[in-house]
Amino acid sequence: MVNAVPVRRLVVVPPGLYISRLVDTLFTVQGLTKLFGARRVLSDVGFSVHAGEVLGLIGPNGAGKTTVFECLAGLLPSNAGTVAYRGRPLALPHRKEALFYVPDGILPWAEQTVNWVLRFFERLYATSAERLISPLRLQEIGPARVATLSKGERKRTLLALGLLTPHPLLLLDEPFDGLDLRQTRDVMALLRNESATGRTLMLSIHQLNDASRVCDRLVLLNDGKKVAEGHLSDLQVQANVSEGGLEEIFLALT
Repeated sequence: MVNAVPVRRLVVVPPGLYISRLVDTLFTVQGLTKLFGARRVLSDVGFSVHAGEVLGLIGPNGAGKTTVFECLAGLLPSNAGTVAYRGRPLALPHRKEALFYVPDGILPWAEQTVNWVLRFFERLYATSAERLISPLRLQEIGPARVATLSKGERKRTLLALGLLTPHPLLLLDEPFDGLDLRQTRDVMALLRNESATGRTLMLSIHQLNDASRVCDRLVLLNDGKKVAEGHLSDLQVQANVSEGGLEEIFLALT
């Protein structure tokens, strides 16, 4: 067991603050295309991921968000497209060294307790879960077997596992699914502070209101195609929408 590190105070860092630093492109995705038989689920998708940002991949259910993540992580072979890490091509065998993907709805080590799983990740990555216990309310579910957790409890556990990893890019599929309003607020604050330490996060989100509250930049996906990319102000210009939020922008662009 590694020694616990001092608890870091959770301070809410607002979206967009990272842009005061020089933009450092961490990942570049170009021409990502995926077919399932004759069905094209991704078509020439491309975007950039900047170091230290929270990037939101948003769109309705069925837009292709999870497929993008699975192709990036190497779980699905793409039919076309390239992924570069700091300007150099990143082959599939090396993806696991640069990014960590937390899918939605998985049930790892179902018969073990939450505490066992956390300790396993602590030993695996020589880190401590102490800073995550309170904001994710893990003390309430620590003795419970993973198989017995509710949807929200399982989500909090999966978030903890992802945040314990050291990879430069963390992909989180629907990180707020199953959480109540208070838990969503706490997780957003936790993710904002994680990015403030230099960690890069990419979140797949279908709730537009959640995306606008936590993300620095956004990639809009619809019907397997990228519709737009940028800060909220950039998207307003692209959509010719002077007022209204992300929902109005998305409707105008699609």
